[in-house]
Amino acid sequence: MDKHKFKKVIKKMSRYINSCLLGPLSPAERRDKAFEIRMEAAKFYKNQPLVNHRNNGDEDRYPNKIASYSKALPHNELGEVNLKAYHNYLEALKSGDSKDFEKIPMGGAAKLVNPQSAYAYDLVGPDSHQLVLHAPPDFSSADLAGEMVELYWQALARDIPFNEYDSNQLTKDAAAELSGLPVFNGPKINGQVTTGTLFRGNYQGSIEGPYISQFLWKNIPFVSTEIIQQYNTILPGDDHLTSYSEWLAVQNGSNPHNKKMDSVPRYIRNGRDLAEWVHNDSSIDSGLMACYLLLSYGSKALDQENPYFNSATQVGFPTFGVPHILDFITRASRPALDAVWFQKWLVHRRLRPEEFGGRIHNKMMGADYPINPVVMSSEALIQTFNKFGTYLLPQAYSEGCPTHPSYPSGHAAFIGAMVTMMKAFFDESYEIPDPVVASSDGLHLLPYDGKLTLGGELNKLAANIAIGRTIAGVHYRSSAINGMLLGEAVAIGILRDYKRTYNESFKGFSLTKFDGSKITT
Repeated sequence: MDKHKFKKVIKKMSRYINSCLLGPLSPAERRDKAFEIRMEAAKFYKNQPLVNHRNNGDEDRYPNKIASYSKALPHNELGEVNLKAYHNYLEALKSGDSKDFEKIPMGGAAKLVNPQSAYAYDLVGPDSHQLVLHAPPDFSSADLAGEMVELYWQALARDIPFNEYDSNQLTKDAAAELSGLPVFNGPKINGQVTTGTLFRGNYQGSIEGPYISQFLWKNIPFVSTEIIQQYNTILPGDDHLTSYSEWLAVQNGSNPHNKKMDSVPRYIRNGRDLAEWVHNDSSIDSGLMACYLLLSYGSKALDQENPYFNSATQVGFPTFGVPHILDFITRASRPALDAVWFQKWLVHRRLRPEEFGGRIHNKMMGADYPINPVVMSSEALIQTFNKFGTYLLPQAYSEGCPTHPSYPSGHAAFIGAMVTMMKAFFDESYEIPDPVVASSDGLHLLPYDGKLTLGGELNKLAANIAIGRTIAGVHYRSSAINGMLLGEAVAIGILRDYKRTYNESFKGFSLTKFDGSKITT
C-alpha cells in the first residue's frame, strides 16, 4: 500500500478509535441495521397482493349522476350536476395533474377539499391505496333507505337530552320505526332497536352506560391546570337547509356560516351539542384529550406488556413512555385521513345525505328517482315535512356538509386510528374511576353508578365522534362505521412497522379490535 493510501486508512480508522460511542454496533453496523429494518417494512407492503377497489356502481348506473357527490359544482334547478363540469372533475381525478384541478368549473365560492391528498404517499404503515373498503349501500337499496330514516330521526331528536331518551315519545317512536325496517344496521337488543341502543355505535362498550364517553365529560389534565369540558354550543332548533332555495344555493357553492350560539357553556348532553363539538374540533383533539386523561391515571392504566411495567431500574420515556404514547396517538390521525381521502375521491364519490335529502324532496314533488319506498313512507319523513314544510334533511350546520364525498367519514377514521393506538398502550380492562353523567341541561356532572372500562369507553368515544357527524346530518352510519375500521387498519400497520425498531424485550402491541377479535402486532 502506498504512503498516501495508508494515511487515508489510518485517518478513517481514527474516527472510530477516538470515538466516544458506546453500544453493541459500530456506526457501519448501525447504518446497515437501520437500512435493513426500513427495507423489510417496505418489502412487506411490496409483497402484499394487489387489491381491487370496487364502488357500488351508482356513478355508472345513473348517467345524470344523481347518486354521486357533486356539491360545489354547478347544478340545475333540481340540484342535478352540470354533466360537463362533472366530466372535467372526473378527468382531473383520473390524471392527478394539479393543473387539471384548476380547470374544474365551480358553482360558487365553496372549494373542493384537498382531492390531491388522494395521491399522497406515507413512509410508515400501509400505503393508502392498499387498504380496501366494502362498497357502500347503493342509491335504491333498502340499506340506504334505513340509513336515511335514521338520519331524519337524528335530526328531529337533536335537542332531546340523551338521558331522556327512555321517556321521550319522539325517541320511542324512532326506536320503534327503526326496529321495523327491512334493513337497519345499527345496534339492537334481541333484534330490536331500543331507546338504550338508539343512535349508538355498533361495537363493544358503545351501548354500555351513558351515551357520551367519559373522555368527553371528565376534566382533562393539561400542564398545571385542568380543562373543564363545558363547551360553547348552539341554541335549540337551529336547523339549516330546510328551504329548497337555501338547499340549492349551497349545492351550487354558496357557503353561509351563521348559527345561533348559546351564551352558556355546557357539558355535551344532546345531539346538537355533540354535532357542534365535531364541527369545531381538529383532527387530533378527541384522541389527545383522551390520552391526557389516561396518562393522569399513572402506570396502573398502562398495558401490562409495556417493557417497563415491572422494571426495577428503568422507566420509559422516548420509548414506551409519555412522548412515545402521545406521538403514536397523534401521528395516526393524518395517514388515516390520507386513506379516507383516497377512498372518497378516487373510488366511491358517494353523495352526501343532504344531497340525498334533495333527491327525496324532488321525488315527493314528482321527480322520477329510483328511491327505495321505505324512506318515502317513513314516519320520520312525515314528521320532518310537518315541522319544516319540505322533505329535505335538516342540517345542523348552515353550510351543510363539507365539500368532499361522503364515504368513508374522516372523523370516524382519525378517531378510529387514535383509539386503536390507545388500546395498544393502555390496559383495556382498567375501570375508569369516578364515572360521571351530564345533567339534562348540561350545567353539571353527576355521579354515574356503574362500572365502565377503559376499552369500552374508548370504543364509545370513537362512536361518539363518528356518529356525531351523522347526527349533524353530514354522514351516513355506514360511512361512520367503515371509517372507524379504516382508521384501525392504518394504526395497526404503523404499530407493526415499528415493532422491530425497539431495543427493549417486547412481544408486540396487543389490543382488541372493534370487531372484538384480539391481535398482537
